[in-house]
Amino acid sequence: MRQFAVIGLGRFGMSVARTLHALGYDVLAVDSSEDLVQEATQYVTHAVQADARDEETLRSLGIRNFDLVVVAIGEDIEANVLVTVILKQLGVKYVIAKAHSPLHGQVLEKIGADKVVYPERDMALRLAHNLTTSNILDYIELSPQYSIVELTAKERYHHKTLAELNLRVKEGIWVLAVKRDGTLHAGPGGEFRILPGDELILICPTNKLASL
Repeated sequence: MRQFAVIGLGRFGMSVARTLHALGYDVLAVDSSEDLVQEATQYVTHAVQADARDEETLRSLGIRNFDLVVVAIGEDIEANVLVTVILKQLGVKYVIAKAHSPLHGQVLEKIGADKVVYPERDMALRLAHNLTTSNILDYIELSPQYSIVELTAKERYHHKTLAELNLRVKEGIWVLAVKRDGTLHAGPGGEFRILPGDELILICPTNKLASL
C-alpha cells in the first residue's frame, strides 16, 4: 500500500490528509500546532506535532520512505520552501508543494518540487467558470493551454456518436469519459452515442471553453 505524508494542516492540508485516508491509504500528518495535530488524529493513520523545518526531525519520522509528501504549509513561505528543499535532500521520491503565487511556484520548481499546486487560484477559477456557465460542472486547469472540464452534454451533441461529433479533429477536444446515470464510461470509443443528460469529461484547449 502506498504511503503519504502531509506537512501543514491548514484547510488545504487537512482536506488532503482526510481524503487520502478515506481512500484507504496510510497517511502521516505533521504540523507544529498541537490543536491541529489533535484534530487530525481522528482522520489519519498517524499525526505528529513537530517542526518540519528541522531535518533531523523529518529523518526520524522516516520521511524518505513515503511514496509522496505534500508540503501544505500555508502563510509561512520561507518554511514552505525550506521544507521542500529538505525533503528532496533526504531523497523523498515525489514532493507536491503548495504555492501562493506564480513567483513562489517558480521558486519551488527550481528547488526540486516535482509538482506545484495553487489551491486558492484553482478554486477561484473553478468557481468563476461554474458561476458564469450553466453547463460546466467542474474545471481543472492543467496548463495555460489545456484544462479538464466536466460539463453537461449540449443539445447539439445529443443522439450523435463520438465519431460523428469528431471533436478531436474539429475542436482539438479529447473525450476522457462519459457519466450516465451514475455510471462512468471511461475511454469511450467512436461508436459511443451521447444521450440527453450525459456528463462529458474532456481535455479541452482553454481557448475553446467559451464555445463549450
